[in-house]
Amino acid sequence: MKSNKVTFADIARYTHFSKTTISRYFNDPDSLTLENQQIIARALEELDYKENKVGRILANGRTEFVGIIVPNLYLHYYSEMLNQILSSYETYGYKFLVFAGNSNEETERRYIRELLAYNIEGMIVLSHTIPSEELASYHIPIVTIEREDRYTCSVNTDNYMGGIQAASLLYKNHCDVLIHINVNVPKEVPAYGRIQGFLDICAEHSLPHELILADLGNTYQENKAAIQKLAGYLDEKYAGQKKGIFLSNDTYANILLNYLIQLHGCLRDDYRIVGFDNSPISSEAVIPTSTVGQQIDKIAAAAMEILVEQMKERKKRKPAPSTGPIHRVITPVLISRDTTRG
Repeated sequence: MKSNKVTFADIARYTHFSKTTISRYFNDPDSLTLENQQIIARALEELDYKENKVGRILANGRTEFVGIIVPNLYLHYYSEMLNQILSSYETYGYKFLVFAGNSNEETERRYIRELLAYNIEGMIVLSHTIPSEELASYHIPIVTIEREDRYTCSVNTDNYMGGIQAASLLYKNHCDVLIHINVNVPKEVPAYGRIQGFLDICAEHSLPHELILADLGNTYQENKAAIQKLAGYLDEKYAGQKKGIFLSNDTYANILLNYLIQLHGCLRDDYRIVGFDNSPISSEAVIPTSTVGQQIDKIAAAAMEILVEQMKERKKRKPAPSTGPIHRVITPVLISRDTTRG
């Protein structure tokens, strides 16, 4: 009887259950006893049953698709986060539809409409462009990562602690001046904590410092041009001083590191560099770069755990009412490498 076209009727005859019971096994297994689930599971193996995914989607409307919107994939943090999220297929079995929004609101709204047309069961959003209140209005399970999250569930790094860790490492390196390079982050965005942590350490120890909040562009080429220009400014303003530079992500740190090596033939002793993320580029750089590790694997795992619980709840006959967004914070880990060792 083994066949790749085994039907529910075949399984029912084999197990002496009704077709309704077999259907419940696929669509609502918790409604069956564990013993009956095991009987049907053994029958599927013995019959060499191959599930018709398309038919199942048409029957119950559950696509097992999750949408993901990232700002871009050239920043190493986002590409590594995406890699970690996609690897959760082995744990949960959900498939992913991924869009890169490139910081364009209307483009991202079009992408969301496209995802909803595919009847996604949930969504993970890393992009900053669409307010959380609007995301919540779509009435599907949503988890955001490292962005404004008043109305949505979220997983974020303890960015304030990360800012403290980075500035403290540069302080311990006896730098003459501490510099933080970032974009103009709104205070409601979790990453603003990196700025505040840096400023608080500088204030606590009365350290000479400069906070540079600049438009660094939306492409790698724009980032490179902006950071090279800032490097020239810092070289001139702080000539002869040991400069401790904390950049807001590892991609920016790597751009600065490469430029300084190209310019001077080495990373001169008057520079100390710390990035943020611990994306692979930090350890694989020509000089391994000190960084504040975001524990990207744990963030991705927590985001999927929260999302899957929400999606499971919606499938119940009587879903429990929401008590409000869940916000989870992951502790960063400072990783000291060669760019803060002289």
